[in-house]
Order: sequence, then C-alpha cells, then structure tokens
Amino acid sequence: MRVLIAPDCFGNTLTATEAAEAIAAGWRAVAADELLLRPLSDGGPGFVQVLHGTLGGTLHTETVAGPLGDPVDAVWLEHEDTAYVESAQACGLHLTQERDPLNANTRGVGELVSAAKGCSRIVIGLGGSATSDGGAGFLETVGEVTAELVIASDVTNPFLGPHGAAAVFAPQKGATPAQVAELAARHGEQADRLQRRYGIDVGYLPGGGAAGGLGAALLALGARLESGAGLVARLIGLADAMDAAQLVLTGEGSFDWQSLRGKLVTSVAGQAAERGLPCLVLAGQVSVGRREAAAAGVEDAYSAAELAGSATESMARPAHWLAELSSTVAGQWTRPHR
Repeated sequence: MRVLIAPDCFGNTLTATEAAEAIAAGWRAVAADELLLRPLSDGGPGFVQVLHGTLGGTLHTETVAGPLGDPVDAVWLEHEDTAYVESAQACGLHLTQERDPLNANTRGVGELVSAAKGCSRIVIGLGGSATSDGGAGFLETVGEVTAELVIASDVTNPFLGPHGAAAVFAPQKGATPAQVAELAARHGEQADRLQRRYGIDVGYLPGGGAAGGLGAALLALGARLESGAGLVARLIGLADAMDAAQLVLTGEGSFDWQSLRGKLVTSVAGQAAERGLPCLVLAGQVSVGRREAAAAGVEDAYSAAELAGSATESMARPAHWLAELSSTVAGQWTRPHR
C-alpha cells in the first residue's frame, strides 16, 4: 500500500519535515508499506525547509536583525531564478521569549529580501511573526525592489478594521487591549503613508493583515497574493502524490476548531475525500469531535498526548511520541511486517 504522509508543522516542537520523518519512522517500524513524504507549509515557519527538501536549489544564510534587533541567522532558497524567503526566519515569534508587539519590527525581512534581489522573482512566505509594525521596518531596509514579488500566505485578513492585523493577530503576540488600540491607530497612519507614497489604498485589501501588516507593505510595492498552502502543494507535487496514494496521513500540533477553518490539515483531508481516500490526522492534541472531523473529510484523528499520558510529556519528546502514535495507527490500518 502507498501511504502519503503530508503534515504541517507541530507548533514550535517539530517542523513539518521533522513531523513527516517521525511519522514515517513509526510507520516503518510496524508496516511494510511504500511511504510518500510530502511535508507542508502555508508560508509560515518551515516554508523554506519544505521547499528545499523537494525542489533542491541553493540555500543562502544571512545574518539579519531579529524582531527586537538582536542578530539572527536566516536562510533563503534560490531555485531557478526564484528566491523563496520565509519572513518568520527574521521576525518570527519563536525568535524571542519577550513579547513586545509595540516594538517588534520587520527590518530583518527587508534585509533578507535585499539579499535576494538578484533573482527575478521573490516569493515571501508570511506567518508566525512577532511583529505588528505594518511593514515599516521592512520598508526602511529593503530599498528599491525591481523583482516580481509574490506573497505566500493563507491569511486573507485586511490590514485595518475589526478583522485586521491589530484586532485579530496582535493579542496572539502579547498585546493588551490598550496596546491593540494603539496598534490599530498606528496601522491607520501607516495605511495613509503607504497610500501617499505608493498610490495604493491597502487598508482593506485581502492579505494586508498578514504578519502584522507586512502584507500591506508588500501589497503597496505591487506584490501579488497567493495561497501559501496552494503554492507549496503545487511545487512539491502534492496532487500527483495523492493520486498515487491509497491512504493519507496528515497532522499538526493541535487538531482543534481552528483546524476546521481552512488550515492545512483540512485542506489535505478535503483533497483526499475528493479522491475517495481515507485521511487520518495524527496530532499532538485532538479536541475536534468525530462528527466534525468526518464532515471535514477526516476518517479518524489520533492524539500523541493521549498516548503519552499528558500534553506535557508528549511535548517534552514530540518526535518520540509522534513516532509511537504512528506505529499504533499503522497497526490498525495496514499490514504488518512478515
């Protein structure tokens, strides 16, 4: 049997590639199946690693400013005259223990894009940022960009308003209600500056709210918004792999109500359902009911935390428990080694 393994990252514990490898290791320990590994990303953390794993190409390491100014090493991928930049490598929430949404900035992303200007096309993955600066730091450091710009993100929230960057995402980055209000005011001023400078009203364009408003700055520069998950799926050949599979495994850190609102695992499940394939979710934690999961195309969902006895234990050794979970599931769904 051919088994497609196509997980997202598991929060800050496992990258998508690490998760796919752990699932594969656990499965191989029990079953004699052909495994197709296609780790996924929607443009957030792991974007470059996932693409490099399939496309190859040249990785370039740059030392850039982190979200609070400390230097960090960030990697971008060059493949066939296209640069793939992961904004989270320069301004990601995982880069700092301190939550400072009023001061965290995107200067490092501008430095990364500047390093990639020799390519004719630059694809910038947005997601997982610690920043809410509306791309102000990015514009300070990036200078003139003549390459074609593409935003890879599944966030379609606008820059401004009740569904905008401040209202929706700033609290996830540690902003208090008072700070959310201050950021919303700053964003309104930034939208005015962008319109005066570039002639584009980005306030309510889809995707402007991504990465704390970095999306708005990129849109002002003429960038085109594309689904990050769709772009990655196309580049790694997910459809062909799924056409060849008989069972699909996907996963993420927490399979919860947010998963049912267009996240990667439900996209994979939906594509599997279209082909009449069973799709299983292997997650750190599961809080979605069986009926809701089935409606999203998920045959069954399994929790590493439940197997480990607690979420604390499963997160302490995430690869181990994900592999153990995979072995358990493999014993139920496929033929054992002879």
